[in-house]
Amino acid sequence: MAGEIKHAENLGDSLAATSMSVRKRLPDTRKSITHKFEIGELTGYVSVGVFDDRRPGELFIKVGKEGSTIRGLLDSIGIVTSLALQYGVPVSKLAEKLSHVQFEPSGITKNQDIPIAKSIVDYVFRWLGKTFGDTEVDESDPSPETHQSNT
Repeated sequence: MAGEIKHAENLGDSLAATSMSVRKRLPDTRKSITHKFEIGELTGYVSVGVFDDRRPGELFIKVGKEGSTIRGLLDSIGIVTSLALQYGVPVSKLAEKLSHVQFEPSGITKNQDIPIAKSIVDYVFRWLGKTFGDTEVDESDPSPETHQSNT
């Protein structure tokens, strides 16, 4: 019984700490950065809305035609990333977790800083890490097995 009460208290503390997070939304009019990228024969655009202090607060990734599966998935990644940024998750943590994720399309890019992309997600999060300067993403793939699926 005492162990159950202690567990409940710890769970309550965790929930209280989580619920204390505050979402900081971008203003209705905001600055943004748009970056064109090419991975193999795929062309896409990354648009990042920024706060006045230049911290990113929203992410849009556009590729292919409207209604495609990959476009829908990238829209979802953009929404989740935007919420994470607005709740204070550092770009460095997102870049650390999502760099080197491997799936098609992948290939050579025209970006000298990211010459080969293992996927669109790999490219976008390595670019975010480099552009917003709070991370230095390791260019070598430290453990391919851990980065081929979500963690």
